[in-house]
Amino acid sequence: MKILFVSLGCDKNLVDSEVMLGLLREKNYEITDDEYQADVVVVNTCCFIGDAKEESIQTILEMAQLKETGRLKALIVTGCLAQRYKQQILEEMPEVDAILGTMSIENICDAVEQALDGKTTETFRDVNYLPVVDAKRINTTGGYYSYLKIAEGCDKNCTYCIIPTVRGHYRSVPMERLVEEATNLAKEGTEELILVAQETTLYGKDLYGEKKLPELLHKLGEIPGIKWIRILYCYPEEITDELIQTIKNEPKVCNYLDIPIQHGADDILRRMGRWTNKQEIIDMVTKLRKEIPDICLRTTLISGFPGETQKNHEEVLEFVKEMKFDRLGVFAYSAEEDTPAADFPDQVPEEVKEQRRNEIMEVQQKIAFEAAEDMLYRKVQVLIEGKLPEDDVYIGRTYKDAPNVDGYIFVHCGHELISGEMITAQVTDAKGYDLIGEAVWE
Repeated sequence: MKILFVSLGCDKNLVDSEVMLGLLREKNYEITDDEYQADVVVVNTCCFIGDAKEESIQTILEMAQLKETGRLKALIVTGCLAQRYKQQILEEMPEVDAILGTMSIENICDAVEQALDGKTTETFRDVNYLPVVDAKRINTTGGYYSYLKIAEGCDKNCTYCIIPTVRGHYRSVPMERLVEEATNLAKEGTEELILVAQETTLYGKDLYGEKKLPELLHKLGEIPGIKWIRILYCYPEEITDELIQTIKNEPKVCNYLDIPIQHGADDILRRMGRWTNKQEIIDMVTKLRKEIPDICLRTTLISGFPGETQKNHEEVLEFVKEMKFDRLGVFAYSAEEDTPAADFPDQVPEEVKEQRRNEIMEVQQKIAFEAAEDMLYRKVQVLIEGKLPEDDVYIGRTYKDAPNVDGYIFVHCGHELISGEMITAQVTDAKGYDLIGEAVWE
């Protein structure tokens, strides 16, 4: 039996998909990427914002058509959309044979077997359960980098966010399990570990009574084969001096932090239910840059939050100009049902949200392009990810570039390089968000 997996949404969802693929491999199912050859399709869905919800629904409907045009026998829906809209899926999508909630990934093999037997099933655990899976994940990223999900759920309860409802309270994965998983990934070729969670900075507080991310970083740094460790989703109010010093002094930890701040005006931050204010964000960024001068900082903002005025928006524009984040993304606010913000007064019109988003990105583009120009003639470490044969150039990333969200460096080299190789390159040109370089041998 051949199984096709479609994983939508965030990298944390991708980890769940890779775990389920590992479980299915242990049962000797064959994994395929050809939808017309699939006997079973599993769609691991997202519902974080409206666009993600729409993409998930459309994908389910497209896969359902394979029951007529392909050899599809069973369609299974998992993930956040399944968790949140179970009843609607059951009632409105009769083509779906099984639904698994976010904490039911351990049950994927049973769901597949029952679906192939013609049974329609639904499997849901308490959202505060933490799945325990011993099977080795199937790495779907190409093998040289892997996401390591260090915690599940969130306790922040931001007014715009549905995650606590579909993913539960914050639960850290025990450290010994993470070290074992990372060791297995390294043995299979992973060179870059990317730590993810709804919030990585709180790691260990629930299990050990104190934040343990620095200790985890030290242990992961001891694993042979791992060259880079990258940290995503660090809430600014939870970043400690110990964590800063660990990033600074642990050689394998990239001088890179993703700090989702969401806004730059205090009254909107309060309405969002955020636990910090603008000055505290400025102070943290200032401290990080003082302690780690070459640190690369990424952040995300939301435009058009309910009650956001033109004055608030202009304050954000000035804030972005002042902070000069290395990387920045903006989401237009999406009103999600069952969140407090969806019922707030003064909802901002869609066209205004998009206009404000575009204006922020125009400001950031200038900052990012200037930062790329500042890299000219510098020597950087590059993780090679592949080659563009038509241009005779290799494609790679520096420590400043997380996969799929940041830029690339295109490297010219006089001899063959292999994917996964770490080399030194000198930057010779900048093209927008991307760099051009020449391999150097020292």
